[in-house]
Amino acid sequence: MIDAGKMHKAGHAFYQSDNGVWLTDRVPTEYLKIEEKAAGEKTMAQTEITGETLKAWGHIPGKEFGRLLEIAQAGQAAGYGEDQIRAKLEGMKPPPHVPLQNAGDVPFHFNIEASEDEDEVKNLAKVRETMTAVIRTPTVVSAAVMPDACPAGPLGTIPVGGVVAAKNAIHPGMHSADICCSVMMTDLGEADPKTVLDAAEKVTHFGPGGRQNGRRFTLSQNLMDAFRENRFLNNPKILRMAVEHLGTQGDGNHFLFVGKSRNTGRTAIVTHHGSRGPGAILYKLGMEVAERYRRKLSPKTLKQNAWIPADTEDGQDYWAALQLIRKWTKANHNAIHQATVEGSKAEPGDRFWNEHNFVFKRGDLYYHGKGATPAWSDYAADATGLTLIPLNMSEPVLVVRGKDADHALGFSPHGAGRNFSRSEHKRRMGKMTAEQALAAETEGLDIRFPAGGIDASELPSSYKNAGSVVRQIDSFGLAEVVDYIDPYGCMMAGDVPPFWLNKKKKGRRA
Repeated sequence: MIDAGKMHKAGHAFYQSDNGVWLTDRVPTEYLKIEEKAAGEKTMAQTEITGETLKAWGHIPGKEFGRLLEIAQAGQAAGYGEDQIRAKLEGMKPPPHVPLQNAGDVPFHFNIEASEDEDEVKNLAKVRETMTAVIRTPTVVSAAVMPDACPAGPLGTIPVGGVVAAKNAIHPGMHSADICCSVMMTDLGEADPKTVLDAAEKVTHFGPGGRQNGRRFTLSQNLMDAFRENRFLNNPKILRMAVEHLGTQGDGNHFLFVGKSRNTGRTAIVTHHGSRGPGAILYKLGMEVAERYRRKLSPKTLKQNAWIPADTEDGQDYWAALQLIRKWTKANHNAIHQATVEGSKAEPGDRFWNEHNFVFKRGDLYYHGKGATPAWSDYAADATGLTLIPLNMSEPVLVVRGKDADHALGFSPHGAGRNFSRSEHKRRMGKMTAEQALAAETEGLDIRFPAGGIDASELPSSYKNAGSVVRQIDSFGLAEVVDYIDPYGCMMAGDVPPFWLNKKKKGRRA
C-alpha cells in the first residue's frame, strides 16, 4: 500500500485534476491540496482496500487490475472515502465484451448456384457454412458471396468471392495478406501479341523476392516519403521491399496475359498481382493491432475476424496505410506495363485497373471484398466505370460494367474460383503429366512459366467452369460484359517452391 506520510515528507501530495484522475506530485496552486495525514492513519470507519474489495465492486482481475488497486489505495491514503474511490474506479472499468451475433441476425445474400455436379454442391455447402460463421462477428451488418466463391481457410474465414460490410471496423483478415490484389489492362493498339509477350517476359519478374540492383524501377519519392510518415508503413522491411518489389508479380495465380479485344481487334496486356512484400507485412502488422482489440473488446470473435475500430487513431492510420499500399500497387502494375510498351515499341491507348482484394468505404460502412470486384462507378477516385474479371489462361478476360446490385452489396466476381483445392486437382490428374495436361488444355496458346516448371494447379481444369460463372454474372444481375479480351498467351511464375521452404534451405546451408 502507498505510504502517504512518506510521500508528503518528500514534498508530494495527492490531488485531483480537472479530468478526475488522481495524481501524486507537488501540488500546483490551481488544485485543492488534500489535508496531510500521519503515515498509516486510517479513519475508523474505513477498512483497507484490497484486491478482494475491487472484485466485490465488479472489477475483473487482469492486466489493469494491479494499477486500479494502486489508485484505490492511493486515494484511500489521501483521505478519500470509499464511495468516492468506488465512483472513480467505476469510470475506469473496461467496456463489457461485445458478444457474437446470433445466427440469422445478419442478412446474407447468396449470388451463386450449384448444378448437380458433386464438386459444386460440396463447395457451395462449405461456402455457406464458413460465411454463416463469419457473419456472427459483432461488427458485421450484411454479407454476400459471388459466383466464384470458394473456402479460403479455417471455418469462419471469409471465403474467396466473399463480401462483408462492417460498421466502424476494418478487418485485416478480410482483405488477407495479398492486399490490393488487382488487375490492370493497357490497350496496345496494333502491336503484335508475340512481340508484346516477348517484351513483357524480359521486363517483368515472377517468383519470390524482389529485383536485383541494376534491374529495379524507381519509386516515386513522394510515395516513399508518405510511407515514412505513416506509422504502419514506416517499417525497415516495408521501405526496403517498396523499392525491391516494384515491378514484380510474385507467384500463385498471378499472371501477365496478352490478348486481343473482341470488339476492336486491338492488342491488350493484362497483369494480375497485389502489393507483394509491403502489403504482406502491413497485413501482419494490422492483424497484430486487431488482435489486441479483439482480446479487449470481443474475445469470442474468431482471431481471423479481429478488427481495428475505424474511429480510433489505429484505425485511421491503418486506413491511410491501405490507401498508400493501393498507390504502390498501381505503380507496380504501371511499371511493368510501361516497360512492356517501350520494349515492344507499341502505341498505347487506354489503361485502367481495379482491385479485388481490398476494403472500400461507402457511407458509414466498410466493405471488405475478398476476391470480389467493386461494381459501382465511383468506388475510387481513379475508377473509370469499367472493371476486369479474368477467368483462366485459356479463356477471355471480361471487361465489365458493374450493376451495383443491392443483393451483391455492389460487387461482382473477381474470377472463376475453384471447386476443389490445388492438391486435389493434381491428385485427379492421375498419371497424366503436367506437360500433357498443358498441351491438351491450352492448344494454340503461348503459355510460359519463366520462374519454374509447369504449375498444373493453374491449368484451366483446376478452376470452375468459366461459362457457368459468366452465366451467373448475368443471371444474378451483377455486371454487364462489354468486351472480351481473347487470349494469345499468358505468363505465370510456374511451379516454384514456397518462399518459406527457400528460407529453410538457406538456413540449413548456413
